[in-house]
Amino acid sequence: MKNTALTETHIALGAKMVPFAGFNMPVQYEGVNIEHETVRNAVGVFDVSHMGEFLIEGPNALDLIQKVTSNDASKLTIGKAQYSCIPNDTGGIVDDLIVYRVKEETYLLVVNASNIEKDWNWIASKNDVGAEMRDLSDDYSLLAIQGPKAVEAMQSLSSHDLSDIKFYNFIVGDFAGIEHVIISATGYTGSGGFEIYCKNSEVKQVWDKVMEAGEAYGIKPIGLAARDTLRLEMGYCLYGNDIDDTTSPFEAGLGWIVKFTKDFTNSENLQDEKQRVLERKLVAFELDDKGIPRQGYDIVDSNGNTIGNVTSGTMSPSLKKGIGLGYVPTIFSDAGSKIHIQVRKKALPATVVKLPFYKVN
Repeated sequence: MKNTALTETHIALGAKMVPFAGFNMPVQYEGVNIEHETVRNAVGVFDVSHMGEFLIEGPNALDLIQKVTSNDASKLTIGKAQYSCIPNDTGGIVDDLIVYRVKEETYLLVVNASNIEKDWNWIASKNDVGAEMRDLSDDYSLLAIQGPKAVEAMQSLSSHDLSDIKFYNFIVGDFAGIEHVIISATGYTGSGGFEIYCKNSEVKQVWDKVMEAGEAYGIKPIGLAARDTLRLEMGYCLYGNDIDDTTSPFEAGLGWIVKFTKDFTNSENLQDEKQRVLERKLVAFELDDKGIPRQGYDIVDSNGNTIGNVTSGTMSPSLKKGIGLGYVPTIFSDAGSKIHIQVRKKALPATVVKLPFYKVN
């Protein structure tokens, strides 16, 4: 089991630690609901240093990225980031990721922790253009400072105007007394804020100064459990749950990150799929009655026939009702469609809804 550079800090703060993607990670501190509400209403900080970081450099860096990712990275200018996915050869997804253009010929790819080795090997196997590849995952830390008060709370830590960094843009600048930190207006919560990339040797200083600067704004450390409820309220896909090697981007509602302005892995087959009527789709649903849907629960029709399964589910702390995502036949995918979730021996009625579940003011 790997530790992040902040593991001892989390333990000292009383975090409940659990194994996650091969790392010893904080799942919660005070409790999921308290931490969730902190991010929705104020500001919280997550240690997500388990994520993977690859540097792709050189004159052929863009060629490699264009070949292995579904979105059009040629649209990226320096200081912009892009959500994308890595298609496999059979219509599924190797991983979803964020691509950052750091310099003219330098790109940073941020991938899921559980897929670091798989993604690296996949991208390397496609690198017949001689792009330079470096795996920085073991050397860098990542903090997510999220919430509506994040900009105000963190402004004293940087000479840059943080309010100027637009969504999915980033700068390389000073933060918390450290030079050359990536300050990125990205995140996985839907409540705004930043993600901070720095070296492992620097992250304790950054964490301490973030907690100090945020104290007047009610900042709290946030665990992975609240990260999951926050992302689910927004309908953000989680790799391994809602998307994987067997799900296509179109089934998952990610057609907007598939651009046929270029050739990429399996693009011809995906273009054919785009023209067809899909057999199944990932839908969002809310339970009509009390109950909590969980990953793996069956989705059934009014006659009790199994038609799909729940890929992510929880009791929404913001909405106070059971919410979830799951794959169903396309005929059940329109908003307002009625389905049932098999919770133990009861088939609980649920309604398909449009995302996000939680509407940000």
